[in-house]
Amino acid sequence: MTPGPATGPAGDAEAIDPDVDLHVPAHRAETAGAHKWAVLAAISAGGAVGAAGRYGASLLWPAPEGAFPWAVFWVNVLGCGLIGVLMVFVGEGGRSAPPLLRPFLGVGVLGGFTTFSTFALDFSELLEREEAGTALAYAGGTVAGAVGAVWLAASVARVLVRQGAAP
Repeated sequence: MTPGPATGPAGDAEAIDPDVDLHVPAHRAETAGAHKWAVLAAISAGGAVGAAGRYGASLLWPAPEGAFPWAVFWVNVLGCGLIGVLMVFVGEGGRSAPPLLRPFLGVGVLGGFTTFSTFALDFSELLEREEAGTALAYAGGTVAGAVGAVWLAASVARVLVRQGAAP
């Protein structure tokens, strides 16, 4: 049996995610049919841009052996903040965005820019060097910084959208 749309407090249907086909929740409208190749190309191009940006940050601010991995920390915090802004402007801005904007910027650029794998590797290396305190500070600080950045950036973006100052 296919689940129906979710209902809100007043019993009216509400979309959980505007890109989700409520009859087949695993399929997103932007990847349906012939559009999937354009979406995959947009994600790939964006991912290359984002990963290059992250790599550039690691070259500009390298972490010496045994040092706190500040570049990866700030890349993840900044990227999460930008994801919060993007989701407000694209999802809540009341304006229709080009169909490939979110896959290109959100999944591609910002997904390639932020990094869980390098974060996990840095955390593991800190533990291997028996720097548990630094590892825990890095893990907790990254989670708190990333969540805080999403909240703060999305909150500011919502104010801008309400005032009509957003793009």
